[in-house]
Amino acid sequence: MKAIQLRAPGGLDRLEIVDLPDPGAPGPGQIRVRIHASSLNYHDYGVAKGGHGIPDGRIPMSDGAGVVEAVGEGVAEFRVADRVVSCFFPTWQSGPPTVGDFSTVPGDGVDGYAREIVVANASAFTRAPDFYDHVQASTLTTAGLTAWRALVTDGKLKAGDTILVLGTGGVSIFALQIAKKMGARVIATSSSEEKLERLRAMGADATINYRQHEDWGTRAFALAGKGVDHVIEVGGPGTLPQSIAAVRVGGHISLIGVLTGRTGEVPTAMLMAKQARLQGLIVGSRADQQDFVRAIEATRLAPCIDRQFGLDQIADAFRYQESGAHFGKICLNF
Repeated sequence: MKAIQLRAPGGLDRLEIVDLPDPGAPGPGQIRVRIHASSLNYHDYGVAKGGHGIPDGRIPMSDGAGVVEAVGEGVAEFRVADRVVSCFFPTWQSGPPTVGDFSTVPGDGVDGYAREIVVANASAFTRAPDFYDHVQASTLTTAGLTAWRALVTDGKLKAGDTILVLGTGGVSIFALQIAKKMGARVIATSSSEEKLERLRAMGADATINYRQHEDWGTRAFALAGKGVDHVIEVGGPGTLPQSIAAVRVGGHISLIGVLTGRTGEVPTAMLMAKQARLQGLIVGSRADQQDFVRAIEATRLAPCIDRQFGLDQIADAFRYQESGAHFGKICLNF
């Protein structure tokens, strides 16, 4: 089977396409899945660049979508020909978070989905939405589920709330879509007027060019009236002060990204005064993903896919991600 392996110490020029042995038949409790698609996330980019201390030969990519080819003994949830999508934390089945590292995450602690065939525990997958193709389904594992957990599972989003999304990456676009499907109001930011226009076309109620408005947090607070109810914070220390300025008293900030760095100053006095909840989160559980799939089917939410690349074009896909030109998800279609 064809697969991508990352050669130590990492780097986009160290991604190699190789032929690996077929993994064979599934054992008890396992399924054999032919992978047809994956999608790129910032976490995958960090792995590919060599920033996670990945061992030589690791197969990257945390997201995988495909079709069940065989079912092992004792598996009742799936049948041959079912379309499935992977879970980011295969061992976190339900309930509160049970993992605090990436040791079990495909494409990081274990081999991922940049390969044609996988044999794994059935509990490492959920069914895909009934109207999605494989490329669409591959966007759910990381970006889609992160937005869902931030707003719904943990944020308790309700109709009439106002959310603030930063930029036009996969998580932010999913958050916009989820919020609009649930009757919420959305304020979105970008430095590109073209992207802001596209955000408005997707339903954003208000937009802010953060290059033109350095105090975009204060502006978002004013646009929301008394501050926003939820912030999808993907920047980290470089944007967190503005997100705190934007949130209402008693509001919710989901810290899900570190695009501006891993450490920095936090205006703790302002956070205290706002009495806001600042919550770090990483994706979600298998049960959260199953809830999200049901919501997708009920609302007919379709992911925003910017561009598709072949498996052998994975380095080019990451370079495109690196450019920041994308709007929504970048996917591998194989």
